[in-house]
Amino acid sequence: MSNNGAVTETATSKAQAGEESGPYIEFRHVSKAFGDKHVLDNVSFSVDPAETVCILGRSGVGKSVALQHILGFLKPDAGRIIVAHEDITDYGEEELERIRKKVTMVFQSGALFDSLTVGENVAFPLRERKDLNEEQILQIVSGLLEMVGVKNMAEQYPAELSTGMKRSVAIARALASQPECVLYDEPTTMVDPLMAQLLGDLMKRLKLQLHLTSVVVTHDMRLAKKLADRVVFLFEGKVLFFGSHPEMEKCDEPIVQEFLKLDELYLGD
Repeated sequence: MSNNGAVTETATSKAQAGEESGPYIEFRHVSKAFGDKHVLDNVSFSVDPAETVCILGRSGVGKSVALQHILGFLKPDAGRIIVAHEDITDYGEEELERIRKKVTMVFQSGALFDSLTVGENVAFPLRERKDLNEEQILQIVSGLLEMVGVKNMAEQYPAELSTGMKRSVAIARALASQPECVLYDEPTTMVDPLMAQLLGDLMKRLKLQLHLTSVVVTHDMRLAKKLADRVVFLFEGKVLFFGSHPEMEKCDEPIVQEFLKLDELYLGD
């Protein structure tokens, strides 16, 4: 096994420990408005441990706002939010920081430090822990970069990378914190079709290897079909559908069917 063995084993054992029962993440009748705009309207769905749920819908329907609620950056106007088997709705910043050590996010921008190399970016959360020596850190970084397919870019800086490669590095950095859950915000937006396919393949491989709980916000139906155990379809802040992709194809909601047909036209074969 390569250097990522320790990372894989740790994440897998966390997922399989099963010390908690019930959904890992759950929205219970969550509503959120900004002024007169209702971004989330009585939204309910759940994400089981080691499950991947994709939140689908066109731009501006509340997908990314849902992620902000999972991390506690936004508070709901109504409803309850469960994360890591805990009701975080009324948590203060100190309690939320503890949750954010279990749940990490891969931002659209990658959110990498421009002044650090790829290797240093991935090493950053490991150095913050203060319980690893430099040799251990370098071994884990090497394994993670190999896992996401950018090991030969360790000495490069983010400015030298394409958008897709930055996202691969951001995924490696997210995994370095050994999370139980990863949130992905539009991971295939603004990348070319080949890179979108490679990112999707990487996320699927990590899903199978690490058994992490994942939430993927996307409008990319091909990515959702590849990754999702279940799909949440949002329209005007409401959940129009929640279930598996095959069930979605049979859904009789006209908006859902229109979304599927438009994606077929756009994607082709």
